[in-house]
Amino acid sequence: MKKILIIAFIVTFVDQLIKFALGSLLEAGSSISVISGFFALTMLNNTGAAFSILSSSTLFLIFISIFVLILIYFFLIKGKELNRFEKITYGVLIGGILGNLIDRIFRGHVVDYLDFNLFGYSFPVFNFADMCIVISIFLIVIFILKGEKEDV
Repeated sequence: MKKILIIAFIVTFVDQLIKFALGSLLEAGSSISVISGFFALTMLNNTGAAFSILSSSTLFLIFISIFVLILIYFFLIKGKELNRFEKITYGVLIGGILGNLIDRIFRGHVVDYLDFNLFGYSFPVFNFADMCIVISIFLIVIFILKGEKEDV
């Protein structure tokens, strides 16, 4: 559990550091093109979850985040023999959730800034914590499916 918490702390720290640094350079709603037509840093205050669903539901999303952290601990971590890769993955997941949770508690919204335009599609703006959450969930699903196949 110690390794998971250290990784979670590092991910949370990096997430908050990026948001602080970009917040000192950009105002909410402003944007800087990094790669013309493909990638920009766009500061947005998101009061909802992914794709801005549940907008203005900050308190509800705080409770959901805490509930999910508890579920992760009791159903995926506690009492399990985890390998190194699983510990890293759970640490990254927890760190991502904590990064956005800190935003919701102390800012009242999540700070999003990564703005991609892929083949003419303007992808919803997201942040480092969101990437950590999505990638780690993808890996956890692979762990679970792989484990089920090995049991057969």
